[in-house]
Amino acid sequence: MTGAQISLWKRFCKSARQYWWFYFMLLPGLIYIVVFRYAPMYGITIAFKNYSVFKGFDASPWVGFDNFTKLFGRAAFQRALYNNVIIGVEKLIFGFPLPIILSLMLNEVRKNSLKRTIQTAIILPNFISWIVINGLLFAMLGTNNGAIVGVMRFFGYVGEIPNLLADKEHFRAVILLSYLWKSGGYATIIYLAAIAGIDQSLYEAAEIDGAGRLQQLWHITLSSLRPTIVMLLIMRVGEVMNAGFDQIYAISNYLVVSVADIIETYVYTLGMESRKFSEATAAGLFINVIGLTLVLITNHIAKKIDPESGLM
Repeated sequence: MTGAQISLWKRFCKSARQYWWFYFMLLPGLIYIVVFRYAPMYGITIAFKNYSVFKGFDASPWVGFDNFTKLFGRAAFQRALYNNVIIGVEKLIFGFPLPIILSLMLNEVRKNSLKRTIQTAIILPNFISWIVINGLLFAMLGTNNGAIVGVMRFFGYVGEIPNLLADKEHFRAVILLSYLWKSGGYATIIYLAAIAGIDQSLYEAAEIDGAGRLQQLWHITLSSLRPTIVMLLIMRVGEVMNAGFDQIYAISNYLVVSVADIIETYVYTLGMESRKFSEATAAGLFINVIGLTLVLITNHIAKKIDPESGLM
């Protein structure tokens, strides 16, 4: 070890002895990451083998990129990839700005009790499972006894009402709107915390200089939020291929599978139902490599625009 490494190790040991309780609290998280994130990475080798549960990891023969060739040649995978990109990009475009807009609106509410009530109302749906939301959607959109149908009939509408849960033309809109309702308010916690850390003297100085609320919002609030926005954008772009397995699996059905099936649901079907573990692993590895690539590209662009932005 070099002198610098020895010095760094000594500082770490000193810090660990002095703040041992903080390191102890960090231990469960580290164990979780090692056990459930790093240890399973050995299973990636299945993507390059003709895996058999009877032969195991080591005895299964290597086949190189044959599993990827088979996978990319499947029409079902191509359809799932297309749906995955469409749904993921829609969620990114509409879902990422929503918490920022909500946070800025909440920050303008002066009555604390009203502010807390609204914040609770928009965050609470995040803790509702997609199974329960599926039941709510059926109760609202059902063509027989749905709430929306009942209201329209009450006001005298007698025309045909489409079943949005089984209509391929509108089902992606259902996916997007239900996602925005459930997840749109959760990230406001981060943005509101960042807004709370802004120096209030900046607003006072801007007000003395004659700046209005919109000018303060643009030049102070949004400018101060820029590092947080860039960091969360990079992380969100990396998850663009994660179109939401829980949501799609819970609310989709065989009538809309052609527009709702994504790579994650396809992997589940391929691996758990068809027992094609090697191809399923190859598909999972493919979307993770795409996600990592998107993170690196977005981070590089952010660093070029603003050296103080980015993850690393």
